[in-house]
Amino acid sequence: MSRSPQPRAAATAVAPPVPDARVQRRTLAVVATSTLVVLAAFVTPLATAVATARELGTGPGGQAWLLSAMSVGLAAALLVTGALADDVGRRRVFTAGLVLLAGGAALTAAAGATGVFVAGRLVQGVGGAAVLACSLGLLAQVFPLGPSRARAAAVWGAGLGAGTGVGGLAAVVLDGDTGWRATHAATAVLTVVLAVAARLLLPGSPRGRRPRVDVAGPLLLVAAVCCLLAGLLAPRSGGGTGVAVALLLAGAVLAAGFVLAEARARAPMVDLALFRVRGFVAAHVGALVTGAATVGLMSYLATVLQRGLGESLLATTVLVVVWSGVATATSWGLRWLPGVDGRLLLAGGLAVSGAGLAGLAVLDAGSAGTVLLPGLVVLGVGYGAANAALGREAVAHVPAERAAMGSGANNTARYLGAAVGVTLVVLLVTAESASGGGAAALVDGWDAAALAGAAVSAVGALAVLALRPARS
Repeated sequence: MSRSPQPRAAATAVAPPVPDARVQRRTLAVVATSTLVVLAAFVTPLATAVATARELGTGPGGQAWLLSAMSVGLAAALLVTGALADDVGRRRVFTAGLVLLAGGAALTAAAGATGVFVAGRLVQGVGGAAVLACSLGLLAQVFPLGPSRARAAAVWGAGLGAGTGVGGLAAVVLDGDTGWRATHAATAVLTVVLAVAARLLLPGSPRGRRPRVDVAGPLLLVAAVCCLLAGLLAPRSGGGTGVAVALLLAGAVLAAGFVLAEARARAPMVDLALFRVRGFVAAHVGALVTGAATVGLMSYLATVLQRGLGESLLATTVLVVVWSGVATATSWGLRWLPGVDGRLLLAGGLAVSGAGLAGLAVLDAGSAGTVLLPGLVVLGVGYGAANAALGREAVAHVPAERAAMGSGANNTARYLGAAVGVTLVVLLVTAESASGGGAAALVDGWDAAALAGAAVSAVGALAVLALRPARS
């Protein structure tokens, strides 16, 4: 049987010496904690979206931007920061990302209008992109391929899961049911501390011969994503069908332009030849589906529970923490099973996530939020397994010296999926309530969105299995 094609550099690369255990421990600690903070920052406005929209006077279309702006920033910058990290040094880009994350958090904490808040979230997305793009590359730099790296990737995946719960708990403790600014301010302070720790504790990495800057790629990508989201939201924001169609077509043209630009660029953000490697494609399908289905739906959970069922911020956060805690425990536990095939683990995680999402389609106007607990537990298991698998697979199919690019590309797929997913969830959930259906229509829309997410996850699991590389 034929083998899957591999990048030429991977065949001739010489394994670098393995760093000592102290370097490995402190690198893992800084990377996992920073990843947790990025995810905590990501979910902060999801928990307090009702209070934020009320104070800023944000309309339905603007609310989708409140929820998805950081995803757009992440998707736009992950590839370019990953490529830049491989050329100028992962520690340098990682530290700069933390500084940007702090600046964006300070801006959102001080925002007095929706536009300023969205701008701050975009800056946070760019900073978070640098952290996430470098995180797996830094781990790959100090942990050799094999069981030790698989365990480190599981801890990184646990940081992803824990961040969602920590962000929600911080909102309860610092903000309460009515405020929302204190958590953003605390994020800014904590991230500055992490930036100092990263500069002092992370190992340096070899630099490329010269920085390679792909200007057209990121510009075309962010323009395509913004046109796509704006086109989806146009009917809810006062635009007609013609405006929506024009924006969607523009997004498709810009996306095609992005692919063409990357194919012709001398220093592209991502090597398109890697998409001939089926394991690489499978990892990106898994990341895209995880973002669109799980992250997209869970981004709107707090809003539905508070507006549709009248639940408090504390009750809502407890439910999110259950999901986050199970996901964290699952990723953490999987570090003891490094020998499990990464693509099988990813497909299984997506399948279990689909079952959990289907279990969330149980709300009606008289429900209590606790009816979601079984579905959230199952979803947590699937999401945690998928995170652990993606931590391995994102860098397993790229040359070692391009690990940050592989990590950035994989996380780009996740947050592109999240940006589109949350927008579609907002449209599905609010479609009926916009015509006067009230709380009952809101929860009916939620049930429809949960079933749609379950279907997407199931299809994603089958796609990952189908893309499994041939074995000799």
